[in-house]
Amino acid sequence: MHFVVEEAAFKPLVYTADVHTVVLELEGGDKFDAVLQDIQFHPVSDQILHVDFYQIFGDKEITMQIPIHTKGVARGVKNGGVLRYNLRRLKVKGIPSNLPEFIIADVTNLKIGNKLYVTSAADKAFVIQHPDNTVICQVKTSRNLIAELEPEEEEEVPEGEVPASESEEEGKE
Repeated sequence: MHFVVEEAAFKPLVYTADVHTVVLELEGGDKFDAVLQDIQFHPVSDQILHVDFYQIFGDKEITMQIPIHTKGVARGVKNGGVLRYNLRRLKVKGIPSNLPEFIIADVTNLKIGNKLYVTSAADKAFVIQHPDNTVICQVKTSRNLIAELEPEEEEEVPEGEVPASESEEEGKE
C-alpha cells in the first residue's frame, strides 16, 4: 500500500536508536499497526526519500532487531579497563506486544577480562535469535593499564654520565 506523508512526521521514528510500533491511520479510516522496516535517504541532502513499514498482527510472532542499553558501571572499568561493545542490537522473535523498545543489560559485575553473553539478556517474553555464546560486551585491559603493569626495562647509567642515544650507538659500531 502506498501513501504520502510529510517528512517531519517521521523524525521521532527515524532519528532514534529505539524501536517503536506505530499506528498508521489513512484517510479512509483504515488503521494498521506497523513497525519501521527500512528507510532510504537522498545521498546528498539526507532528505527522507522512502520509508517501508512492516504490518504487525497481535497474534503473530515477528523477528526484530532490538537495541541494547547497558545499566551500571562495570567493576573492571572502575579498575582501569575499557568496556567494548560487540553488539548494539539483539535479533529477537516474539509477539509484538511483548517486545520491549530496548533490552537492558547489567554490566555492573563485569571485571577486567569478563564478557556479558546474550543469555544474560534473556526474557520469557521473547526468544533471542543469536547463539548462547554470542558476546554483547566485554571489559578489556586498556593500553594505559598495560603500560603501567609492564614498565620498560631501563639501563642503569652511572652518575654524572649522559646516556647515549640509539643513533650514537649505531654510529660507533
